[in-house]
Amino acid sequence: MDIDRRNFLSSAGKGLGLMALSSSVVGSLLSNVEAAGKAIDHLSPLDAALDEDYWSTIQQAFSVTRGIVNLNNGGVSPSPRIVTEAFVRYTWQQEDATAYTMWQLLEPQSETIRTGLAEMFGCDAEEIAITRNASESLEILLMGLDLRSGDEILTTTQDYPRMLTTLKQRELREGLKLNLIKIPIAPNNVDDIAAAFERAVTPRTKLILISHQINLTGQINPVKKVCQMGRARGIETIVDGAHSFAQFDFKRDDLDCDYFGTSLHKWTYAPKGTGLLYVRKEKIPKIWALMASENKNKNDIRKFEEIGTHSAAMRLAIGEAILFHNAIGGKRKEERLRYLSRYWMNNLKAIPKVGFNTSFDPKQSCAIANFKVEGIDPVALGGYLMSKHKIYTTPIVHEEFTGIRITPNVYTTLWELDRFCDVVADVAKKGLPKA
Repeated sequence: MDIDRRNFLSSAGKGLGLMALSSSVVGSLLSNVEAAGKAIDHLSPLDAALDEDYWSTIQQAFSVTRGIVNLNNGGVSPSPRIVTEAFVRYTWQQEDATAYTMWQLLEPQSETIRTGLAEMFGCDAEEIAITRNASESLEILLMGLDLRSGDEILTTTQDYPRMLTTLKQRELREGLKLNLIKIPIAPNNVDDIAAAFERAVTPRTKLILISHQINLTGQINPVKKVCQMGRARGIETIVDGAHSFAQFDFKRDDLDCDYFGTSLHKWTYAPKGTGLLYVRKEKIPKIWALMASENKNKNDIRKFEEIGTHSAAMRLAIGEAILFHNAIGGKRKEERLRYLSRYWMNNLKAIPKVGFNTSFDPKQSCAIANFKVEGIDPVALGGYLMSKHKIYTTPIVHEEFTGIRITPNVYTTLWELDRFCDVVADVAKKGLPKA
């Protein structure tokens, strides 16, 4: 399979067109997706979400096992075959005269990928750094901002543990104050979350870290409202978009944040160990690089990519992931993921003893949701689902709530969700079998 990077780049402003691919194998895979999409172009994204013939084509683009029902796609997602094959091809290519091939031929092509990611996020390419994951992107920001002893950083008790650990380290080393607030679980009104942030702001608050989508429950937070509130008070805002990017359809201006970080190996379906960092252009000079860069790079977004020797293959295969995402369409993908989530949630909501830690409001959740069964330990239930039925889920034990996180994906079938619901309904009725 070959991809013409110049064509890819020239098409970046036109939706990264599929003509960038020329391989008969990979091209046919993506052409199938494109042709299936054209057949339902007359349907709204919401109606397209219900077309099982179309989604059968998407399912076949993945090489996942059907021996395990994988409902933990929120952690890391399988890539479609075109991405895996591209990654393998680039890996072999960089083994040939490695220092020359990797640094002179392949690495410069990552500028094309930068352009494609900028188009997806709706910003300037000079505001996008390609990283290894959301944690790296966010730690660049959390460790790179100049803060002084006594300055406050505002976030929630439900934020991602690694980010809380990062802030606690700065708290211990530099005397910063970490202000953790509790937010409602499955609130009736999402404005209650924004109000909780606003009430917690003090004159010493210098930074707000907010998850676009909480990894524990799938709760979508009112990011734009919080960011605009912060800006009005001279407070900078970092958005943790690890779970939101390419799961539901949005652009930078829908957030109005100063900084954003995400992983690309979740809903973008890129190779494992790829991420994105957005820094508003005028703020690039003020952020220190996590790994030191020469002062001449002070204003360059690429200073955040100074990590030493790294594979070019993972970065370049992001290009195929972008093509696959665009072939489906962001809004169509969002509606399918929400449909799959509501499919199992609606099947279980009438079952006695089953409850939810996630709102059914489409503005508050998409693919990720969290449920509980009264009287059943979620860790034990998760273990039973996997050991007995080969259904892989994510038990969540938090000091404020417990439950099981369920995350289907575009390759998930309705039959798999029916099977999951049947098992949960049986457990809710009879309890877990005794060992």
